[in-house]
Amino acid sequence: MVTPPTATIPPVFVLSTGRCGSTMVSNLLNHHPRVLSLSELISYIGIRSLSRRRATGDWMWNRYSRQQPRTRLMLQGRYEELLYPLDDPNARFTQDDVPPILCTTLPHLTERYEELFDELEPVVRGQPRQSPADHLRHFVEWLCQRYGCCTWAERSGGSLLFASRLLHEFPEARVIHVYRDGRETAISMSRHYLFRLIAATMLALRSCGFDAVKSLARGRYWERLSSRLEPLTRLLLNPAKLPYDELTLRDFGILWSAMIERGDRMLSRLPSDHLLNVKFEDVQAEPDREIRRLIRFIDPSLEDEAWLGAVRSIPRQTTSKFAQLAAGDQAELSAACRLGLERLGYPL
Repeated sequence: MVTPPTATIPPVFVLSTGRCGSTMVSNLLNHHPRVLSLSELISYIGIRSLSRRRATGDWMWNRYSRQQPRTRLMLQGRYEELLYPLDDPNARFTQDDVPPILCTTLPHLTERYEELFDELEPVVRGQPRQSPADHLRHFVEWLCQRYGCCTWAERSGGSLLFASRLLHEFPEARVIHVYRDGRETAISMSRHYLFRLIAATMLALRSCGFDAVKSLARGRYWERLSSRLEPLTRLLLNPAKLPYDELTLRDFGILWSAMIERGDRMLSRLPSDHLLNVKFEDVQAEPDREIRRLIRFIDPSLEDEAWLGAVRSIPRQTTSKFAQLAAGDQAELSAACRLGLERLGYPL
């Protein structure tokens, strides 16, 4: 068994609805020499990986290295967060067998990601029977030692959907909440495979009499319920036959607003020094100020002028897609996003 190193600064989860700039934050942190930036780790192994009370090292390696149904669904999208070169004829793995931690997490850390994958196997398998959260702690702390980092930050798209479970399993962690105007976010969601899958599934469940959006926004036991529903929906709902053609921007606005409502309820319970709210538009407008604020929140000792100079150009101005909509479509989308916009302080 490898003795786990100790990260000296508490870890951070970058939480968001997705499609709002969290990848940008992950990329900023990935350039910092003392921060281990983990991208899409929870997304690809699935939050259900943390549901077991105790697990062996072999079981945990199986979650890291073998595709689950969730992984296969995500790989159908081929969106920009996928970093493994599936189209490279010399790649070791294909879409059918690429390990979850090789989809994004390890390529985000190093260009020698397949070597790192092989190096990790005996480390993970050698761990004793313990909770999956403790397995994951050892996994990331070993990586911290491997790369000379003193803390880690995990970012998965759409993580507000399962944030309560994450913070229950990692009470020592703090939160960077990244958000963006919901109207722009909803438009981006509508063009993204995974969010179209989520929205279409919710639409199909609504036709069966189950209001998944309401459960997401206000349900006290959302994570437990959604975890139990996931295998059921895979059996009853064929992803290829979901009502994608019936989706409108309003559906994505409602989904975004429900995620913000749920996140606000959960994040409001955190101590003030455990939460940093990061507005995407502010990072675009004042990158130096906001990047400094972000790294000081993780720990003031991490402030680094060379790092700041290297990353200040990463945040880029974007063109508003909402402004290009017809007036009627703007009004309908604003109405769908109203509750979330009000909670975050955006003007209607």
